[in-house]
Amino acid sequence: MSIREETLKIEDITLSPLAAHCSQTKGRAVPEEECSIRTAYQRDRDRIIHSSSFRRLKHKTQVFLSPAGDHYRTRLTHTFEVSQIARTIARALRLNEDLTEAIALAHDLGHTPFGHAGERALNEVFFEGFKHYEQSLRVVDVLEKDGEGLNLTYEVRDGILCHTTGKAAETLEGRIVKFADRIAYINHDIDDAIRAGILTEEDIPIHLRDVLGKNKTIRINTMVTSIIENSERDIKMAPEIYEAYVEIHKFMFENVYNNPVCKGEEGKAIAIVQELYKYYVEHPDEMPKLYREVAEKESPKRGACDYISGMSDDFALATYSRLFIPKCWVERGN
Repeated sequence: MSIREETLKIEDITLSPLAAHCSQTKGRAVPEEECSIRTAYQRDRDRIIHSSSFRRLKHKTQVFLSPAGDHYRTRLTHTFEVSQIARTIARALRLNEDLTEAIALAHDLGHTPFGHAGERALNEVFFEGFKHYEQSLRVVDVLEKDGEGLNLTYEVRDGILCHTTGKAAETLEGRIVKFADRIAYINHDIDDAIRAGILTEEDIPIHLRDVLGKNKTIRINTMVTSIIENSERDIKMAPEIYEAYVEIHKFMFENVYNNPVCKGEEGKAIAIVQELYKYYVEHPDEMPKLYREVAEKESPKRGACDYISGMSDDFALATYSRLFIPKCWVERGN
């Protein structure tokens, strides 16, 4: 019996009957020979971690555009926090931690530079519309590995696509990630907003602090514990906790996400993304080989959207500067 087969046997014995047992996966679009050591979900996790789109997350904005401090979250640190929260819940509920981790690590691979400002910018100009969760699935299916894709399992792909609003994931593991994503960003965005001086703990309504807790650690623990204690055949919180969880999310939109400090540079970011999009639609031959091929097979608009959405903040700024900002004249000697 191989190590993988032993792991599958242990899963079948120890995991909840409601878990997504790897031995029962719906598999991959292109069948592959199994690894002798790792399960299919473990291989998916490893493929995601080693992907170029995962590495680029470290230079993509979470909330604050181009923050000067070292302690503000990026899209990568957000991803790690989502993974940690999701794994904690999955382990406590005896669900599949490997599947949960793979979904969490991949859920934002399709996010644009400049956070949700970049997402809105592409959604306004790309004729098919742009949603980061759809793009995350396109990244792993089509764009990674120079156009081969990562050939992930059905359950990981489903969790990526369903990690935000709309259709619920088919697996409980995918539904955990949906909760973990919001738990992570609500609480770390409060932390970053306090660091930026645009919010204090005392600004959070007292009834929300009474229910959820008076600091980040207590709030996360309250939400996670509520999910663990109230989830059976579905993933859910106690009604009082869930109501506060929804309300504090609304509070963040009203007081942080739409705050001038966060929004101050957003118009510039949107203009940069849209100008880059228009340029590459008109000049698809100037994109890297992968995106030129997408432009030829699908459309220049699709190729431009794929190229720009994969850019880091710094690369988008540098590209815009190279294309649109005049270079200084250098005085030559007589």
